Amino acid sequence: MARLNTMDKKELRKQIKALKKQHTAEQLEAQSKAIMAKIESHPDFAKANIVMLYYSLPDEVQTADFIAKWRNLKQIILPTVVGDDIIPVKLDADTTFAKGDFDIQEPQSVEYTGGYDLIIVPGVAFDKDGNRLGRGRGYYDRFLCKHGNVKKIGICFDFQLVDEIPTEPTDIRMDEIISL
Repeated sequence: MARLNTMDKKELRKQIKALKKQHTAEQLEAQSKAIMAKIESHPDFAKANIVMLYYSLPDEVQTADFIAKWRNLKQIILPTVVGDDIIPVKLDADTTFAKGDFDIQEPQSVEYTGGYDLIIVPGVAFDKDGNRLGRGRGYYDRFLCKHGNVKKIGICFDFQLVDEIPTEPTDIRMDEIISL
């Protein structure tokens, strides 16, 4: 767990970004594969039929290979961003992708309006209490507050685990964090 003192969210984002730069792409890829292997062997993933995940940015735990492997075995739901909201989209066998806001690969399909068995969430940082620091726009907090009864697992690199995340009443806590 990174030993970062309690600081404001902006400063914590800056420090995590600096820590990421200390790792090679190969190191982050190896950690990503190990983290996603933990997800695959997790009992909540094993019993889940409908899993919301995310298509990763280059500086996040990489999910593209995992999505490709599981998209025809489970119902995989991915977020798209429309305005200030996450709009979930179900992957079908023929779903294509296009770069959306923030250069994120987004599925091109209709909105998914059903339920979830598991939601896997990215973050800039997490703490031992399940608090999550996102990128600062509140997309996931607004989305997750509508799905309080669904298991939420945050995933991150080891250096993204910190002692304490500054929180606000609107921040949604994860049920579990998976890292190395």
